[in-house]
Amino acid sequence: MKYHVGMYGGSFDPLHIGHIHDIIKAASMCEELYVVISWCDGRESVSKELRYRWILNSTRHLPNVNIILIEDKAVSKDEYNTDFYWEKGAKDIKEAIGKKLDAVFCGSDYLGTNRFESLYCPESEVVYFDRSEVPVSSTEIRFDAMQQWEYVPLVARSYYTKKILIVGGESTGKSTLVQNLALAYNTNFVREIGRDTCDYAGGEQYMIADDLIENLLKQKIYVDEAAKYSNRILFVDTDALTTKFYINFLLDAKSDQSLKAHNLADAINALNKWDLVIFLEPTVTFVQDGTRSEEIASDREKYSNQIKLLFEKNNIPLEVVGGEYIDRFTKTKEIIKDKFRVDTIW
Repeated sequence: MKYHVGMYGGSFDPLHIGHIHDIIKAASMCEELYVVISWCDGRESVSKELRYRWILNSTRHLPNVNIILIEDKAVSKDEYNTDFYWEKGAKDIKEAIGKKLDAVFCGSDYLGTNRFESLYCPESEVVYFDRSEVPVSSTEIRFDAMQQWEYVPLVARSYYTKKILIVGGESTGKSTLVQNLALAYNTNFVREIGRDTCDYAGGEQYMIADDLIENLLKQKIYVDEAAKYSNRILFVDTDALTTKFYINFLLDAKSDQSLKAHNLADAINALNKWDLVIFLEPTVTFVQDGTRSEEIASDREKYSNQIKLLFEKNNIPLEVVGGEYIDRFTKTKEIIKDKFRVDTIW
């Protein structure tokens, strides 16, 4: 090892592959490397807790890496970029580490500014890493993570993944559309969990509150897990509000179990965050697969509007899509391109 103790600091807001690249190089040159996260409540786009765990889980295989957090009170980046905050930050870092710093690592964008030399020399050697090796900045990712996706670390991707929900009444092509879109965008999807519980029950008319509660819990877990491994977008078939419709449709509204299921649906809906919700109108032929309700089939417009009303009451905007299957596929791709600047052309 060239150095005993080294330090590499920044706001890491957000962490990107360039940061990780530099941490790896710095760690390979030091017996101990301290990665210092600078934070200030209200100034950052990503919480300090998330940034800490992103770095932690990117460096678990590097036993010589230690992570510390240093708070500052600057309300803006411009205010922080003054001698007062830089000098206070260096003082706080040295006190927190409590050891002689042999090396301070930083990006080549500071080369020639004398910023780090004035704060850490002559006790420490300032080591510059070429920023052009990984040509990205946190600012670029904050502005548009979709266009910088290859530089977003795996540990941070769920934070930036756009969750697109596909909803509608029975037999409106949700399952097919979700799978087709996932294939077209080379990403993941979460299927409708209720299909499994309905099949196990032997049909909708035999479903009980426990089945609907299982749908709610599993779907929340599956969505959160799938987002970790998605390619910019995650497509989801059905949500807590749609399940709430089925709680109303299938269960005795006055029963204790129905009330519990309602409360859980509301709680999970409050936790969910959808970047886009596509609502499919009942304009394709109803297909009876053996589990679907003939009552809903007899008045599709009525029950479709009941689901739509649940979203309106919860102030969740909908992009309403009708037409045939090809129209839905094409229109949804157009909406995604317009809203997120993400296309199926790579």
